[in-house]
This record gives sequence, structure tokens and C-alpha cells, in this order.
Amino acid sequence: MKTLNKLTVFTALSMLFCAFQLSAQAIVINAPEPADNPNLSGSTPWSAVCAGNGGFNEYFVNITWIGTANAGNEFILELSDASGSFSNPQTLQTITDQNAVKDFDTSFAIPTDTRGEGYKMRVRSTDPVKVGSESEAFNMYYMDVTSNLNISELGDGVPPGTVCSTGAITLQVDNIANPETYQYIWFRSGTELTSETGHTLNVTQSGMYNVYINYGPRCTGSGNTDSNIVDVTIGGSGTGIAVTAPSKTSLCSTDTELLSIDQTDASWSYQWFKDDVEIVGATATTYNVNAASAGFEGDYAVEISGTGICNERSAVVSITNAELYTVSVVNEINMVLLPTQSEVLSVSTTAITPSYKWFRNAVEIPGETNSTLTITEDGEYFAEVTQTGGACSVSSKNSQVTTVVSPASFEMTINYTEAYTSCETTSTTLGVELINAVAADGTKTDVTSALLDGFTYEWSKDGAAIAGATSNSISLASNAENGDYDLNATVGSFDIDSNLLPVQLLTNETVSITSSGTVFCSGGETITLSTTTDLNSASYQWQLDGASINTTDAVLTVSTAGTYTLAIDRDGCSLISNEIVVTPLDENLITLDQGTEIVMPEGTTRLVTASGGTGYRWLDANAVEVSNSDSVNFTEAGSYTLIASIDNCEIVRQIEVTYLDTFKVPNVITVNGDGINDQWIIPNSYSNKADVNVIIYNEQGQEIVNEFDYKNNWPQSTTAFTKQNMVFYYKIRNASEVLKQGTITVIR
Repeated sequence: MKTLNKLTVFTALSMLFCAFQLSAQAIVINAPEPADNPNLSGSTPWSAVCAGNGGFNEYFVNITWIGTANAGNEFILELSDASGSFSNPQTLQTITDQNAVKDFDTSFAIPTDTRGEGYKMRVRSTDPVKVGSESEAFNMYYMDVTSNLNISELGDGVPPGTVCSTGAITLQVDNIANPETYQYIWFRSGTELTSETGHTLNVTQSGMYNVYINYGPRCTGSGNTDSNIVDVTIGGSGTGIAVTAPSKTSLCSTDTELLSIDQTDASWSYQWFKDDVEIVGATATTYNVNAASAGFEGDYAVEISGTGICNERSAVVSITNAELYTVSVVNEINMVLLPTQSEVLSVSTTAITPSYKWFRNAVEIPGETNSTLTITEDGEYFAEVTQTGGACSVSSKNSQVTTVVSPASFEMTINYTEAYTSCETTSTTLGVELINAVAADGTKTDVTSALLDGFTYEWSKDGAAIAGATSNSISLASNAENGDYDLNATVGSFDIDSNLLPVQLLTNETVSITSSGTVFCSGGETITLSTTTDLNSASYQWQLDGASINTTDAVLTVSTAGTYTLAIDRDGCSLISNEIVVTPLDENLITLDQGTEIVMPEGTTRLVTASGGTGYRWLDANAVEVSNSDSVNFTEAGSYTLIASIDNCEIVRQIEVTYLDTFKVPNVITVNGDGINDQWIIPNSYSNKADVNVIIYNEQGQEIVNEFDYKNNWPQSTTAFTKQNMVFYYKIRNASEVLKQGTITVIR
């Protein structure tokens, strides 16, 4: 045990020394961990954030770090999105007064739109700039609704209790704002409907229905959003209602048609539907369809409800538009008319026996009565199409306007045709994005689709024409093609130059760096970084946490923890290597599944397994190796040593193996100072165990001892006993059960 204490002290000093070796330019920030809220009773850290109930929104995290922060440094606590991504983090807290405190708690409140099961937190510093480790994922919900929901069929906020219907119905949440923005958990007769998460539910089966807002597995229960229960019966017998057959179902714009239910009852309520949507205010036994109203076409039905009957909806009656026909422009709606050229305009229609008139600048063109028109002038053209056949009176519709321009000049814009980022993209394509015809008065018309294939093209790079590059696009696949590009286009007498577009592609090559190690075993140790890439004629820089630290050494020797990369200049772009993360040695990485204090019955064996290392050696008290794997079987009591390797570092653990005490928990002790039976000594299966809790009560039931890892040291020499014989009570327990309990009689 003395050896263990010395090693523990040595390890602590080594880690402290490593910490001092971290410069002000590199600190290590651990992942924030949940902490107890000092403003509430209890001492248990939170395991999920369920905020909003009663306005509560105060939580705490513990932040630890090593290194040295500069005077103006700020620690910023950040929150990811619900999937754990920090691409757009939210700031929860900014801490400015803890630059000398390596272990502190801070409070935070979550944003009111926080809802999800995958939120993570991290801490970053500003001086030096460092992003800390990410936490595990947590359930986090701001529960802005924490009162009972109401569900109903009518959506009127009144609990219906029971609903009877001959067919399917829709239940909906109707007493909260914007119900569609939440996720829900629906139940039918106590069984969760796992695929139903919206605020409405199409009910096709009988049962008892209720719903909760889904605040995740950890928070839903504390949201108090359980709704009323609606008893739904589907498939009840109806009265066989129908819509009386209308006189006609295909209507002209001057027509109206009165729809009516074929039977009525004074106790019934009525509601008319169009395309399964309630018609507001249509609650009579009849409904008048007016064909003069836009969008009157559709499927109409009526539904009845009332006390003692099942809700019943009739079959639909389809009403159509007898005048429904279309007029479509066949040509481009923006056209360019070049000098001495002509263009043909054309329309198509579904009208019955159509006739045509053409207009230029709102004035009819005499004699043009076909579906096509040949033009030689600029202007705004449309066709009037008249349907002269069919059941309805003669009606007319105008086509969309075609704008025809005779340009004074053209403008052309080129752009990247796919995602492009300078010095990140390795290939790209440039192409024509826009061609405008510019009139004499400066008016611009987009004629890209009309004239894209009508121009003759020539691409140039850095002012020099590129041989063979005569398409409206050009593909570039190498950083050797970097430069400034423009495009010249000609049509007729027009000669156009595009904008200038810079291209800076990153090379396709890769650069890799390696290191002699990634862990500092002790203070003052160094690690070397190198690359197989030839740096003799290159411009390069070694980087630590993204900042340049060396621009001259092909092999870099480092003694500071952090993330290292190599950046090589390639045609003005930085080619970045892989990352190598160098950290101080963390001895806590080596763990033993049975701990370092092993108690076993004599004559048995105990398998102990280590983890976290890259190699292991187990030695007995005589320094004889008993195993070189990650596991060892102990058969005898004694002192053992584990030497675990992490790469080139070694970590030592001392292990004590003792035989299990066979005596029972004593119920009498004699505190007379003779050194015999003066203290309550319990078997080693219970004593010196970090996971075993020993509690002793006096005769009044008051706790006088409550310890984990009990050291067989009660009573102390200073403990006073008021009577010659006193009785105490004890419990020995672990996290899940009481292992032993009884009385202790103290005789003095």
C-alpha cells in the first residue's frame, strides 16, 4: 500500500507537470458534464433537460480544463442542434471570470425552441482559441405547453366524450396555438399508435383515443399534456342519407345548382363538404353551387350529426365546369427578333370549335385568325381564343403575352454551373447563366432559353483565347487551369463579352503527416512530425490548432499538446494534411474491471482484465512476470504490479489480492482500551469497498456513521459512550440492496 501511495503521488505530480508544460497558446477543455443545481434541494446532477414547466429553465454544468488562459479569455458554453451538429451552435453562457479556476460550475438556460434527443454541449475559449470536447447526447426539451390537451372531431375546444360514425373521422388537437409545430404520441385503448405523430388523427377503428405532446422519453411525463379521452365507435348503422340527384352536374358560368339532402330530421345538424373540406357556414339542408365563383368544381357531400345517431356522410356528387378549356403558348414567352429575321408565334387550346384573333400591343391584327402568327416587328403579342361549340354560351380566353424585342445590344453573364469554393473545389464547369436583350430605352429582356444555342462562342483565359473552346460551357479539372475566364459571343452583327470569372482550383494530390507518438509520457518530452512529401522547393507552414507555428523545418519537433496539420501552398491554395492530435498522458485511460483491491475465497481463482492500453505486463511481488496479455488469473493472495503501455508510455498499477474473511459481522465490541475488540471490524467483503455503504444508528434511530469505503475504524478513540452497555443498529448495503443488518452492543 505504501508503494501504491508513492506511485499515486508520482502520477499526480507528473500530470501536474504536464499541465504546466501547456503554454498559453494551447489549453485542453474537457466536455462539460451535468452538475447539481445549488438553488434546488438535493444533490443529483440532471440527466435530461425538461425546461418550461412553471417557467423553470435553470441548469448547471461542470467545466474542467488544463493549461493557461490569457487575461482577456472568455469561456463560451455552446449547444448543438438536435442531431448533435455544431455547424450553427447556439451560445448558452459566456464566462469571463474563471481564467484561473480549472474546475467550476456555471448555469445555463436552453432556448425556447429546443426539442430533441440528440443535443450536445461543448466549451470553447477565445484566447487562446480552442474548441473543447463535445459532451454525450442529451434529451433536451423546452416544454412551452404544460397543460392538458383537448381533442375533438369538430375542433371547437369542447371535449366530445363519445363519437359515433358510420365511417372514418378525424380527431384533432384544438386548444393550443400552432398545434402543427409539435410532435405527438397517440393512443388507442392504451396502445401507442407509433406511426402517428401529427396533431390530427384519421380514426378508422373503434376505441378510446387520447394524445400527449411528445417531449421525448425523459420529459414527456413531466409535460402534463395528457388529453381528454374520446370514445369512438366506427361502423355504426346509419339512416342511408344521400344528396338528391341534381338536374345537371356540368355547369356553365351563368348556372347555379341547388344541392339538397334526401331526408331531414329536426334533431339533426348538417354540414356540407367540398373535396372533404368543410364549407364554412354551409349548415342547412341545401347548398347552392354558383358556377360564377372561381373554383366551384369539386366533389360535394353532406354530413349529419345529432344526439342518439352516428355521424353519417353521404356519397359525393361531382360538379364539373362545362366551360373548362385551356389556352397555352407554344413558343418562348420572351423572344428576340434580329434584323431581317422573322419568328413564328403559336398557341394550342382544348376549346371546342375554337376561333382565333391575334393582338400586338393590345391592338387586333386584321386577318390573323389561325393558331399561328408570323411576325417581323417587336412588341407584345397575345391570341384571343373563343370557344364556339359545346353546351355553354360562346366564351373567350386570352393567351399569355409573348414579349418580342429588337435589341440595341446584348448582355451576357457567365457563372459556375455547380457548387464551387475557391481553393476547395478540385474541378468545376463554367457556363452561360443569363443573356439579356437590351432595348434602346434600356429595358432588359431575358432571352437565355431562346438564344442560348444561337450564338457563336469563344472562351478566353487570362485574356488569351482557348483553342477549341467554342461551346456555351467549359469544364476545368486541374489546378493547372487556374486563371480568369471570360466568354465572347457573336450573333449577326452583335459581339458580346461576358463578365470575368476567377477560377482557383485545389490540386487533386494529398499530403500526409506522421508522428513519433501522440501522447506525452512526461513533462519536457518531445514528439516529431514529418511527411513523405518533398518540401525542398515548396512554400509551407506547420500549424497548431489552425495557427502557423513553423515555416522552415521539414521535420517538426513539438512539446505542446494540440492538433497539428501541414499546409502546403499549391498555386495560391493551401493543401491541408491530415490531423495529428497530441495529448498529455491520461493515466485514467487504464482501468481494471475488478479494481485494485481484490478479495477472493482461499482456494479459488479470480480473473482480472485491464483495458485502455496497447500492451500489458503483470508481475508478482518478486517481479516475476505472470501474464503478458490484458487478463490474468490470480490464485494466491499477495501484492501484484501491472505495467500497462499506451504507445511508448508506461502506467503502473499496484494490485492487492487478499483472501476473503470468513468471520461474521460482530454484534459485540468492548471499548476498554486494551487493543482487543476495541473497534467494529467487519469482513473484507464489506470493508474498504467504495461501492458498499455502512450506516450505524444510535438507540434513538439517529445516524452517527454513514460511510462508503468503511475503514474498520469505528468507534474512534474520542467517541464518548454515556452508558456502560449501549445498543446500536447497523445496515450494510450497496446501490441495489441491503447486504447485512443487525445490532452492535458496545460494552465498556
